[in-house]
Amino acid sequence: MARGRRRERHVDYWPGFVDALASLLMAIIFLLSVFVVAQFVLSREVSTRDTALDRLNAQIAELTDSLAMERSGKRSIQEELAALQASLAGVEAERDRLRGERDGLGAGVGRAQGLATELDQQKDISSRALAQVELLNQQIAALRRQMGALEDALEASEARGRDSQARIADLGSRLNVALAQRVQELARYRSDFFGRLREILANRPDIRIEGDRFVFPSEVFFDVGSSGVSASGLQQLDKLADALKQLEGEIPDEIAWVLRVDGHTDKRPVFSSQFPSNWELSAARAIAVVKYLVSRGISPQHLVAAGFGEFQPIDTADTEEAFAKNRRLELKLTER
Repeated sequence: MARGRRRERHVDYWPGFVDALASLLMAIIFLLSVFVVAQFVLSREVSTRDTALDRLNAQIAELTDSLAMERSGKRSIQEELAALQASLAGVEAERDRLRGERDGLGAGVGRAQGLATELDQQKDISSRALAQVELLNQQIAALRRQMGALEDALEASEARGRDSQARIADLGSRLNVALAQRVQELARYRSDFFGRLREILANRPDIRIEGDRFVFPSEVFFDVGSSGVSASGLQQLDKLADALKQLEGEIPDEIAWVLRVDGHTDKRPVFSSQFPSNWELSAARAIAVVKYLVSRGISPQHLVAAGFGEFQPIDTADTEEAFAKNRRLELKLTER
C-alpha cells in the first residue's frame, strides 16, 4: 500500500520539457530563416547599388576624358588662330608696302592726268556758272515782281484796315452814346420811381434814399426774426406793386432793367431751426417780398432777390440804433 502511494505521487515532467525544447527550437529556426532571408535581400540591394556606382564612376571617367579632349582641342584652335592672325598681319604689311610703291610710281602720271582733267573741269564750271548766273537773274526779276504785288496788296490791306478802324471807332462812340443815353434814361426812371415811392409812403422819416437805393427798415415789412410779411407790410408792398406796374408800362422794352431787393440783418445771430444763420433770414425776407410782388402782377423778369446777412452793415457800432439801421431792405433799380 505504501509503495503504491509513492507511485501515485511521482509526476513525469519529461514530455513537457521535450515539448518546450521543441517549441524553442522551432522559434530559433524561424528567426534564423528570417535572418537568412534578410541577409539575402540586403546583399542583393548592396550588389545593385555597387553596380550602379560602378556605372556612375565609368560615366564620370568618360566625361573627364571628353573634357580633357575638349580642352586640348580648344588649345589647338587657339594656337592655330594666333598663327593665322600673325600671317594676316604679315600679309597686310606687305600689301601696304606694295601700295606705297604703286602710289609712288603712279604719282607722276596722276599729276599729268590731273592737270588735263582740271582744265576740262574749269571749262565745264565756267559754262555752268554762266548758266546759273542767267537763272539767278531770272529768279531775281520774278522775286521783284512778287514783291511789287505784295506791296500793292499790303497798301490795299492797310487802307482797308484804316477804314475798318475808323468804322469801329465810330461804332464804339455811337455805342457809348447809346449806353450813356440808356443809363441816363434808367437814372431818370429811377428818380421818378423813387419820387413816387416817397409820395406813396407819405415821406416817412425812417425810409430814406441812399445813392441809387431806396432803404426800408425791416420792421416796415417783418416782425423780429420772421420772414413772413406782416399785415402792415402787405399794405406797403401793395403800394410798391402799384408803382412798379406803372413803371413797367413806362420803361421802353429795349432797356433791360430789374428791381433788386436786397435783405440785410444786424450782426446778432438768430436762434431758429428755420434760419441757421442771418444769411438765410435775409435771403428769405428778400424772396418773400419778390414773391408777393409777382403775385400782384409784376413780371418775374424784372425782379431779383438777394440776401447779404450781416456782412454789409451801414453802422458798425454795437448799439441798438446801429442794429436798427443795419436791419433793412434795399430796393435798387438797375440794369439786368
